[in-house]
Amino acid sequence: MKASTVTVKGQVTIPREIRHRLGVKPGDRVRFREVEAGVVVERHEDRVESMFGVLKAKRGVSLAEMKDAARSGWLRRGRR
Repeated sequence: MKASTVTVKGQVTIPREIRHRLGVKPGDRVRFREVEAGVVVERHEDRVESMFGVLKAKRGVSLAEMKDAARSGWLRRGRR
């Protein structure tokens, strides 16, 4: 069992092995859920990457098409 110390700000360092197992990286959020036996720490999926694959495109877009769309958007706004 791993242990960690609570700082005066209430912060706790999650041990490296547990961070690795949860897939938690710097900047990720974790969630604390109370259960009868104590508290469970879970990775909180609110990042854009967690939504990858939710929307399906009818067709792919080439890099040239993306650049053209961006250029025309800027031109419509009167910026060059």
